[in-house]
Amino acid sequence: MPTCTLHPLPYLADPAGYFAHLRDAPGAVLLDSARPGAERGRFDLLSAWPLHALQVRPQESGEAYLQRLREALAQLGPAELPNAVELPFAGGLIGYLSYDFGRRLEHLPERAVDDLHLPDAHLGLYPWALISDHHLRTSQLVFHPQLESAERERLIALFAAPAPAPQQARFSVNQAMRGDLDRDQYRQAFDRVQAYIHAGDCYQINLTQRFRAPCQGDPWQAYQALRKACPTPFSAFMQLADGSALLSLSPERFVQVSGRRVETRPIKGTRPRANAPEQDAANAQELLGSSKDRSENLMIVDLLRNDLGRTCEIGSVRVPELFSLESYPNVHHLVSSVTGRLAAGRDAFDLIAGSFPGGSITGAPKIRAMQIIDELEPTRRALYCGSLLYVDVRGEMDSSIAIRSLLIKDGQVCCWGGGAVVADSQWQAEYEESIAKVRILLETLQAL
Repeated sequence: MPTCTLHPLPYLADPAGYFAHLRDAPGAVLLDSARPGAERGRFDLLSAWPLHALQVRPQESGEAYLQRLREALAQLGPAELPNAVELPFAGGLIGYLSYDFGRRLEHLPERAVDDLHLPDAHLGLYPWALISDHHLRTSQLVFHPQLESAERERLIALFAAPAPAPQQARFSVNQAMRGDLDRDQYRQAFDRVQAYIHAGDCYQINLTQRFRAPCQGDPWQAYQALRKACPTPFSAFMQLADGSALLSLSPERFVQVSGRRVETRPIKGTRPRANAPEQDAANAQELLGSSKDRSENLMIVDLLRNDLGRTCEIGSVRVPELFSLESYPNVHHLVSSVTGRLAAGRDAFDLIAGSFPGGSITGAPKIRAMQIIDELEPTRRALYCGSLLYVDVRGEMDSSIAIRSLLIKDGQVCCWGGGAVVADSQWQAEYEESIAKVRILLETLQAL
């Protein structure tokens, strides 16, 4: 099999130094671990100048789009890494699936307004990447065999040169970010969820509200400030051709394929961090001991076991980790792990088709939950609760659930906060939790 070529570069713990060379390049994208010392903070991956940009077509089904992605990988061709080299990407697809891509996989109503007009999916085909390994403290260029030698030399020279000084205008929001729902409107939606639960339609609904404000300036500057304030292992920045930008500070993995092993890590259960160490520890212990949060988490674990079972070998789906605590600058989370092994003849795209969007951000049962979400949330979620991902020519994949994420488009910045509503939820607590999850993002932007 053809082998990728590697070119070592000086190690940088912060990808900003290398991304500065790509800031204005077409298709510039950064998948950023943002927590180099953490267990799930090993690799940063950045690239630009894709060979092709694959955007979902207006009437295209989800299955047809995923098949086009398969064909694009086949067109680039198979490749492997040199022996003993452990890197996550050998050339392939990088991009996003919006939450609303799920409409192309399942039949859903069309009540929520699409006022942001973000394409439901957009991935580029990238024959190279710059990857930093924070465990081994290395940075290197990875070139797929199909990349022309002149382009390899151009990229080597580009990253050997001093990083250019930033030219873009400083980012700022022009007024405080505000939610689209006031407390009374949120409570009305909450009460509707409770009615559906008591009627037996569902067990859990992830109810979300959107925050937004007019803005101006360079989204990359906003991302750098947010990353510093809230480092998370599935952070990402993606610049789109129309000038829009996706900024994600997500702590949550959607699905990973490594070899043929599959893992998803749902988050369900949250408590705010506290400045006083004693109170902060008490908040964490309260979360760990909460029967309500454990019940919410277990509902989603069961849902994801079913989702993975569609494409994994019979009997291979396991739950090796249940109700673990993960702590971030703004919140404590309750996290579980569900694993499996891809069945023969199945690939990462089958896994997406069988499990997108992630159950932790819909509710249970999933399809009915998505129908209720479309009824009760006045606008579509766009990027929020979708996924930023890569799939490489070996079939390797990793993907986030795009929570703690922002869309900067048409002179406004939007972000979303939500939480799981179950039968014994209290509306005030859920409303405050939806704000607590994004408070650090809102305050950081407003301080710029």
